Amino acid sequence: MKVLGIETSCDETAAAVVEDGNNMLSNTVASSMAEHAKYGGVVPEIAARSHIQSIEPVISQALADAGCDWGDIDAIAVTQGAGLGGSLLIGVMTARSLAITFDKPLYAINHVEAHVYANFLTRTALPGYQLPAKPPEFPLLAIIVSGGHSQLVLFRDHFDYTVLGQTQDDAIGEAFDKVAKLLGLPYPGGPAVAELALKGHPDSFQLPKARMNKYDFSFSGLKTAVLRQAQAAIGESYDFPSTKLPERLSAAQKADLAASFQHVAVGTIADKAKLAFEEFAPVSVVLAGGVAANQALRQQLTEAIPLPLSFPDLKLCTDNGAMVAALGCFRRQLKRPQADPYRLPIDPNLSM
Repeated sequence: MKVLGIETSCDETAAAVVEDGNNMLSNTVASSMAEHAKYGGVVPEIAARSHIQSIEPVISQALADAGCDWGDIDAIAVTQGAGLGGSLLIGVMTARSLAITFDKPLYAINHVEAHVYANFLTRTALPGYQLPAKPPEFPLLAIIVSGGHSQLVLFRDHFDYTVLGQTQDDAIGEAFDKVAKLLGLPYPGGPAVAELALKGHPDSFQLPKARMNKYDFSFSGLKTAVLRQAQAAIGESYDFPSTKLPERLSAAQKADLAASFQHVAVGTIADKAKLAFEEFAPVSVVLAGGVAANQALRQQLTEAIPLPLSFPDLKLCTDNGAMVAALGCFRRQLKRPQADPYRLPIDPNLSM
């Protein structure tokens, strides 16, 4: 079974072909990040225009890299949500048109759920990938961390899951981006903060961990605490403009703030994940989403959970078509409902 996956939820235009849910035959991504970096974040209009320009060549390249033509494709899977409305529309309308033209089954994919399925990719002939030796087993605990989501999800089986907890305000990736702006670091903020944190001391600033319900998260207070500590570090009060902080903070202060913030942010995730592991005793624990690439998070989770964790390849942490295609394979294999290619809508606020 070969499924073409199409992903356009944000600023990456991506397509991939996956066989049987585990064999990645191709994975093509065109990113417009360089354009967004000029503005310090994703600009929806620019993202949508980039998808229009890139989607046809990206899909063609994914098919070519997989050695496939349309006769080899058994189904199409496309991200329906969550994401930016304009971006999602390009991917969904393209997938609908292709499904009608080539008479292929169409499957609507939840973007957040798809990130988990990057961990089910265990084989590829593509160079430069480090994939798990075997797929995760059920029951599994999924730790989903990205720019828009922070969730703990217990999967009893494919498509049988419970969301244990999620962020009540900022997601962890969003908090990384906002702290990066406070420190004058470039977009994307996550990698920039993580790199600077290597030069700092994580115990230099005392920052709080939010006290939430058992498995819920909050990172807005932590972000504000970083702002207040930065203002105090230069001898200014709370009304000092955050936009002027980068020019006043020393390089050492910035590094220490980055290290202290990262330590508490990833520690919050690790603490909740450990608690869920102890309560539900899953057989597997997987990390998913863009922030899954953060090495400090991987280290703290490894120390917190007495079980080998499944980490996706770094190139599969960010948005990609392979995770969409992998989930599409399981939807087809397990006879989940197909989408109507004449009516499938986008859902920017789709949740698990």
